Amino acid sequence: MRQPMITRLMVVALAVLVTCTARAQAPPPAQAVPPAADFWTISVYTGKSPFDLTPPPAVSHPLLTGAHVTDMPDLKIDTVAHPHLVISGGRFYMFFTAKDLSVNRGGIGLAESTDGLHWTFRKTVLREPFVLSSPFVFEWQGTYYMVPESYTEHTIRLYRATAFPEKWEYVRDLITGSPTESFISPTLLRHENRWYLFTSPSGNDTLRLFVGDDLAGRWVEHPASPIVQKDPHNARPAGRPFVLDGALYRVAQDCQPTYGLQVFASRITALSPTAYSETKVEAPLVKASGQGWNRKAMHHVEAHQIGAGKWIAAVDALGAR
Repeated sequence: MRQPMITRLMVVALAVLVTCTARAQAPPPAQAVPPAADFWTISVYTGKSPFDLTPPPAVSHPLLTGAHVTDMPDLKIDTVAHPHLVISGGRFYMFFTAKDLSVNRGGIGLAESTDGLHWTFRKTVLREPFVLSSPFVFEWQGTYYMVPESYTEHTIRLYRATAFPEKWEYVRDLITGSPTESFISPTLLRHENRWYLFTSPSGNDTLRLFVGDDLAGRWVEHPASPIVQKDPHNARPAGRPFVLDGALYRVAQDCQPTYGLQVFASRITALSPTAYSETKVEAPLVKASGQGWNRKAMHHVEAHQIGAGKWIAAVDALGAR
């Protein structure tokens, strides 16, 4: 009688040992992988016109990320956006927002290229105690100027290059608002010997227009301003106006249903100190793809013609870096 009992105990013990060994060797249960964080980054598109832009296949997108901005050690730059292009002396210069989004601080970055497709970060060219972004850079009468967004200061500030492209100095405020006014994405246009300035207040559904005879002179609000009201699809500026086949276009970001989803162009059909009208082109210039580096948003297009039927555009996007 004792031997069967011992046998049964040995069988049970062996089963327990096998079970424990299997559990020890089994891989741990799979853990849920958190979704990758999304970041604003920068790249370039090319095409026959601003209405025919695609990512060049020889380029790995994105071209610039926050990790490339290495000269602001006091910040963790995670956002680069609003690229503005200058083509001069056979070289391409890109000025852009560089920001630590967690503390809303940063500066204006500069990258350089010899072909427009391969870029190297050069340095941060402008920092202030307040937030700067969206650096609109242009040449006028042999001098380069910059008008960045400085919405916390309730002004539109003008800077001048003392040694282009790296050194800049503050000149004056072009427009000063009340303590409750903000000027988002100021965008300038020289047309028929006058200056025009497009800018949005906070809210992304309104577009104001100012006019001036002299860059550093007196600016007044256009009598047709605001030229866009209660339209988040077509208000906030999204890059430099461009001319195609003799027609003038402005670009705007679509902020509905999500911020910066895509960029549209509107053909300006009348522009004078007393009149303004435009017609929106229904097909977007660029839009979020739903995957990859531009999966969630694309909200800036800076298009330049570089030859017959050849355009290059600096663009930004929100997506997986």
